[in-house]
Amino acid sequence: MNNENFRSKAEKEKNRVALTSVIAAVVLTLFKLIVGVSTNSLGILSEAAHSALDLIAALVTFFAVRYAAKPADEDHHFGHGKTENLSALFETVLLLITCVWIIFEVYERFTVKSISVDVNTWSFIVVLTSIVIDISRSIALKKVAKKYNSQALEADALHFSSDIFSSLVVLIGLGGYLYGFHYADSVAALIVAVIVIFISVMLGRRTIDVLMDKAPKGIKEKIENLVAGIPEVAAVHDIKIRNSGADVLIEMNIHVDPAMTINEAHEVSHKVEGKIQTVINNSRVVVHAEPA
Repeated sequence: MNNENFRSKAEKEKNRVALTSVIAAVVLTLFKLIVGVSTNSLGILSEAAHSALDLIAALVTFFAVRYAAKPADEDHHFGHGKTENLSALFETVLLLITCVWIIFEVYERFTVKSISVDVNTWSFIVVLTSIVIDISRSIALKKVAKKYNSQALEADALHFSSDIFSSLVVLIGLGGYLYGFHYADSVAALIVAVIVIFISVMLGRRTIDVLMDKAPKGIKEKIENLVAGIPEVAAVHDIKIRNSGADVLIEMNIHVDPAMTINEAHEVSHKVEGKIQTVINNSRVVVHAEPA
């Protein structure tokens, strides 16, 4: 599949999975909010707040994926790919805001408020439903994110993955409350916040790495092995790699036989570019040929 067809297919799949995530986030947010308010469970309400921010994040991801697919123009010579990375950074901030709110509420309930939680069948139904939906969305998002090297979708997948763990903790908290441990719900909410902070730090570090043009691991070695298999290339050096959204931007210098004509050296450069692009999807390669 050539790069153009690959990009077209990628755009359709990414838009579809991002839109499905928006719909899932709407359903989960409303369901958790209704049950959380009716039962007065901080664990479920914290999950509702988490899902509400997931909804915002899913919407941001949906529009970021669409905007990032726009081709390069006069103002953006390398395209709009980093919109995906900015979207992931925005999602990190949203996750951290959620944590601050949850921790504040837990502190209030431990020190000031005395609130009764009505644990009933619906409390467990909403959490179990959330886990099922979160697992399906997380798997779908991770699959497409890995396939097309999309950090925005990967960030969205992390949101849904964090929901799985936090929902399990809330489930345990509700069970504890039924057996007389009245602080179980608040403790569960606090554990949710810790999980979300951990996920946020992981996501934030990787997003900042991309925005700072940190070279992705493993690709340089892969390129060196690929180019080593081309007999016309005597050596390769100054390999520079950076990500921009789903795109991998690669620059390098190769040494060729000084007896080659300009056209022959140009053909070798094209051969190198083509070989790399067949192995590294969404790669844009610039090769400079010089005499050995």
